Amino acid sequence: MSMTQHAEPAVTSPPATGPKGTDGRTAERPLALRLLARPEVGVFLGAVAVLVFFLITAPPVRDGGSMANILYQSSTIGIMALPVALLMIGGEFDLSAGVAVITSALTASMISYQLTMNVWVGVIVALVVSLAVGLFNGWMLVKTGLPSFLVTLGTFLILQGANLAITKLVTGNVATDDISTMDGFDQAKALFASSFDVGGVQVKITIVWWLVFAALATWVLLRTKYGNWIFAVGGNKESARAVGVPVTFTKISLFMLVGFGAWFVGMHQLFSFNTVQSGEGVGQELIYIAAAVIGGCLLTGGYGSAIGPVFGAFMFGMVQQGIVYAGWNPDWFKAFLGVMLLGATLINLWVRRTATRR
Repeated sequence: MSMTQHAEPAVTSPPATGPKGTDGRTAERPLALRLLARPEVGVFLGAVAVLVFFLITAPPVRDGGSMANILYQSSTIGIMALPVALLMIGGEFDLSAGVAVITSALTASMISYQLTMNVWVGVIVALVVSLAVGLFNGWMLVKTGLPSFLVTLGTFLILQGANLAITKLVTGNVATDDISTMDGFDQAKALFASSFDVGGVQVKITIVWWLVFAALATWVLLRTKYGNWIFAVGGNKESARAVGVPVTFTKISLFMLVGFGAWFVGMHQLFSFNTVQSGEGVGQELIYIAAAVIGGCLLTGGYGSAIGPVFGAFMFGMVQQGIVYAGWNPDWFKAFLGVMLLGATLINLWVRRTATRR
């Protein structure tokens, strides 16, 4: 009897063939679902919606100079959001990223001014310090097995205190001295903080760097072995290690990439304003992480893109400046961002569930 029951399906249910087969493993999903599966699609639609909203409610946004200012604000967030996003895809995040930007700027300024040296010496020393901070975070993570939250929270507190204490000790003030008259300043400013004219509109060089870094990060993620390593260690580091992925190198290098981003943004701030306030940077790490999350990166790792955080950063810049251009109370800025973050997270969750549903 049991043999007869076992054989019946083989006679009455022949295997399906062709594109109309119902096997969920081989059936091709609709184009819309395949597009939704891309981590950057949801935030792109959200960015378009925010842009249209402020174009309607804030007429000054339509001006070329206003849009250049919005893109500039977006770029200062976006340059840091890119390495932070790569780190999140790799399964970690960095709470020290905001104050690390100020540490980099303070180092370059004080080395140059207090030692009376060419500003490029300070720039190079600041790069070494920033990479060392990233190396320390990554090394502590892989050697101790502690969560990145605890490791980078400790680094955040160390850098926050050191920024203020060392600046007061060296300069006698909470801010560094003006370095605009020192040797090499003009050349460094041209690289990190210059502007150029496009149709009568002044465009900041950081916008160009932002797009270049985004293109480079996208190429690394999608076209290189290192990009595969990032996704692998973020998805399951033990499985990645079992197939030969250098997990330790990948984790540490991702933290060092965040250090590089902190150095670059720090140099921009220094050469834009000629001086640095030692207490700044606190809270910016949450902005960078939020831009990456809104851009489709998951806190659990293994999923995301480099293009998504570009749109996430644009949304931040758009809201930040759009509120001002609309004449609204800027005190609502953080509340608006909180709503936007929660909304984007829920939309990303829905999109992923819809796109992966069979």
